[in-house]
Amino acid sequence: MSDDTTSSIDQVMQGVRASVLEDGDSREFDGPGKTHYPTIFLSDIHLGTKDCQSELLLEFLKQHTCDRLYLVGDIIDGWRMKSSIYWPQSHNDVLRRFLTLSKRGTQVIYVTGNHDEFLRRYSDMVFGNLHLVDEWEHRGADGKKYLIIHGDQYDVVTLHHRWLAFLGDKSYALLLRLNRVVNWARKRLGYGHWSLAKYLKHKVKRAVNFISEFEDGLASHCRIRGYDGVVCGHIHHAEITDFDGVAYMNCGDWVESCTALVERDDGQYQILRWGALDADVESVPEPVPESGPAVSAADAAVAATVLNPRPLTALNAAANETDTRRSA
Repeated sequence: MSDDTTSSIDQVMQGVRASVLEDGDSREFDGPGKTHYPTIFLSDIHLGTKDCQSELLLEFLKQHTCDRLYLVGDIIDGWRMKSSIYWPQSHNDVLRRFLTLSKRGTQVIYVTGNHDEFLRRYSDMVFGNLHLVDEWEHRGADGKKYLIIHGDQYDVVTLHHRWLAFLGDKSYALLLRLNRVVNWARKRLGYGHWSLAKYLKHKVKRAVNFISEFEDGLASHCRIRGYDGVVCGHIHHAEITDFDGVAYMNCGDWVESCTALVERDDGQYQILRWGALDADVESVPEPVPESGPAVSAADAAVAATVLNPRPLTALNAAANETDTRRSA
């Protein structure tokens, strides 16, 4: 990342810190009528982009409290901020709320992703009740061990074809811009929000195959490392499923789906969908993934465009073999 971009991000963070120091009213954070969970997982918020649903996220955070908050990568979109800085007050307010929750006793674990990879140089640093890490081990209420990781480490394009990853990100941004025009027209006609990108994920067979391979590969690697399950993000596809005894849980995103993963008091996990986004898409049946040949460059390009260059074949051999550095 360039010095100019780093300087801009530093200015944003200084403003957030100043706003936290000005906050002295705890009633908004501790008042009645809130739903409490032991653990909340959020990922792929993409602050710094026009498509971040920051207002809906703020509504969600005002209605829910937790003992532990996991931010599972791509919270700040450093990739997009390389070309331009888009940072409205609502984005500032989201970071302010994270820091204030930490200040008031919530353990906040920020797991870095590929879009906020500029923070990886500061991994393993602790700021009071906030931990900045590349991965984390979560001990669930059910006594099981879960790997918390963004998931880009298992993406062939992100790891080995950076130019294609950036191309896919640009294509995804264009797709979202087109989607804004479509939804403007739908709103004028009295229809609700509709996600073109999510619709294509369900319809394009290659995209469905890549999602399946990403999930299966990540679950297989967790089995090798001795984990009972994994919580990740990266592919903007919220899901709870099982791969031969390994729990796979994806938080989703706050660009298209507005989803959060929560751990309940009984040790069960649940996906919460917030707001009215994608009401029309939810009824679309999800195709059954089909097996296919090895990933080609052309296939990777299609997936990079449709899936915001994320879900590609996992690299078990090249994955990080080190033990998790922290235990929740």
